[in-house]
Amino acid sequence: MNPRHPLVVWGAIAVGIVLMGLAVLYWIEPAGSLPALIPGHEAGSSHHHVKHGIAAFFVGLALLVFGWFQTGDKAAGSKH
Repeated sequence: MNPRHPLVVWGAIAVGIVLMGLAVLYWIEPAGSLPALIPGHEAGSSHHHVKHGIAAFFVGLALLVFGWFQTGDKAAGSKH
């Protein structure tokens, strides 16, 4: 599959936005209030998963940057 395929670009952007939203959720909600399907859920815990949030934020940011670079002109870097 071509890495510049629009489906790859939009998929990376969508997952990046979801991960950045998840990062905010990790930062504002204690572990006991997270939905059970999210990693880090601990029933009754008041601990905030700051490191989980940082990791989700940076992976989401990396995916957004990947999507942004994939939308650029393919020949732009090869001009002399």
